[in-house]
Amino acid sequence: MSDWSATGSAGEGGRQADGELSAHPCNGRSAPGTPVRLRLFASAREAAGTPQADMAGGTVGEVLDRAVDRFGPAFAAVLARSRVWVNGNPADASTALAAGDEVAVLPPVSGGAR
Repeated sequence: MSDWSATGSAGEGGRQADGELSAHPCNGRSAPGTPVRLRLFASAREAAGTPQADMAGGTVGEVLDRAVDRFGPAFAAVLARSRVWVNGNPADASTALAAGDEVAVLPPVSGGAR
């Protein structure tokens, strides 16, 4: 499980001491302002107050940093326990994004039939 924090993302990158986002590797796929769709499920949706949001970022880490800034500490707490996928594939903070990608935040769920 990824360990996303309230002030930065798992892996390299995140926030510098002055609060600015540091550079993330983009593997040549995109620019830092790439538009993507953030999809939120279960408790992530509840914490953010919305099932989806249009965001921008060159990497998953940048998008999630912006989402934490936008949705606050309750969202950050859920994010710390969540898995993140891009276009149906597992992703981490350094995963580069292209225009139109879908970043999904999937918190752990419990329950089910016996």
